[in-house]
Amino acid sequence: MYDFKYHRPASLDEAKQILSGNEEAKAISGGMTLLPTMKLRLARPSDVIDLSDIAELSGINDNGSHIEIGAMTRHADVAASEVVRSAIPALAELAESIGDAQVRNRGTIGGSVANSDPAADYPAAVLGLNGIVKTDCREILADEFFVGMFETALAEDEIVVSVTFPKPKRAAYCKFPNPASRYAIVGVMIAEMDEGIRVAVTGAGACAFRFTALEEALSASLDADVVSKCQVDATDLNTDLHASAEYRAHLVSIMAARAVKTLGG
Repeated sequence: MYDFKYHRPASLDEAKQILSGNEEAKAISGGMTLLPTMKLRLARPSDVIDLSDIAELSGINDNGSHIEIGAMTRHADVAASEVVRSAIPALAELAESIGDAQVRNRGTIGGSVANSDPAADYPAAVLGLNGIVKTDCREILADEFFVGMFETALAEDEIVVSVTFPKPKRAAYCKFPNPASRYAIVGVMIAEMDEGIRVAVTGAGACAFRFTALEEALSASLDADVVSKCQVDATDLNTDLHASAEYRAHLVSIMAARAVKTLGG
């Protein structure tokens, strides 16, 4: 690693003050991505701002029509939360499927969302459940948040405070995991919201995306047989040593069909 200054602020205002005007500074939550890239010398922040001691960034609240999860809430806490299990069981199951015990007890929802890793699970939930990402200065709709691979609508000095999820009528998440790390080679979240069916895909493209053609088809008939008639275009999907773009397109259909069956379709 390169040398850097370590900060552990006790409040959001303090963290913001350190981060503002310092283009080389990086905020760290669970460290699942930043620490490995620093060890490989692929990242060289001048300052690392640890958000762990900021109490206002943690916690899960039921606000009636939606639940709000603090950015520093660990995956394990989301998975074990009775609030989440009661309101959005699919979200708790998604959190429980992330990585291993070490990752679930260190990784955070805010870090995962802000990182926009193409194989991360939470982005599918944010998009599929039509969530809202709240930062220290604004609220960003799910459809506007994920821009590309490791790229979001966040400004350089913006800090994620919480993620809000409207309660769906029903939802299901199914993924084809990497057998070693359990990240999503392809994951599909399907949710029946008040405004209609939403389908979000992670692991397949540069970032999580909505499968709008399938949304329209499932809105007409929530049946697993419909999925096979609506194939995702493989042109812009990822190809790597784990799966080709064509195989990922096939997995999208398989995972989507499983999710629909889980919903009872």
